[in-house]
Amino acid sequence: MARAMFEPVFKEIFPFWSEISEQDKEYICKHTLAMTYPKGSNIHGGDVCSGVIFIRSGTLRVYIMSESGKDITLYRLHAGDICVLSASCVLDSITFDVFVDAEENSECYVIGPNAFAEVSERNDNIKIFTLETAVGRFSDVMWVMQQILFMSMDKRVAIFLLDEISRTKSEVIPLTHEQIAKYIGSAREVVSRMLKYFEGERLVELSRRGVKVLDKNRLRELTL
Repeated sequence: MARAMFEPVFKEIFPFWSEISEQDKEYICKHTLAMTYPKGSNIHGGDVCSGVIFIRSGTLRVYIMSESGKDITLYRLHAGDICVLSASCVLDSITFDVFVDAEENSECYVIGPNAFAEVSERNDNIKIFTLETAVGRFSDVMWVMQQILFMSMDKRVAIFLLDEISRTKSEVIPLTHEQIAKYIGSAREVVSRMLKYFEGERLVELSRRGVKVLDKNRLRELTL
């Protein structure tokens, strides 16, 4: 029953699926759970090995946290994405703590860490896939670090707003200033001042609904 439920999806998302044995396919499906996470819930935290997460719907936020409690968003995962950094027991080279929260009500398939790690030991194709997926995400992480270290705040906020309206296909971004600050690794007060400045320049409009982009072209000029 588990295989009939999960295998059609795994065939689509795992390029190695046709290369592994029937026993391993059965084993992975048997140790997979369909999970629903409410908005705001923590899915993975610290050095716990939670397994490989496939997002069916919703959005997850992957971040790191300092000892003082300040967090920096590394990237966000949406429907169709796979989270492998939550499976530290599969990727031995992951030596830092990563946290994953549900940014929206999210439905996921979670492959048990021990099962995925055990099957990986028998299949080099799975190891290669896992490593390539992780490396792809590290490109996102380096982009975040580049913004934090080298970009001015107006450019960082402009990039975030343009990325959001491109992703959601909506000119209204229903996020608080604090949420935006978390996503770009800054303080709420700094983001609020920048958004107020943008509002004064008629680039955006601020309201209880969030941030409405009024002038995409001028925002885009700030990113150049």
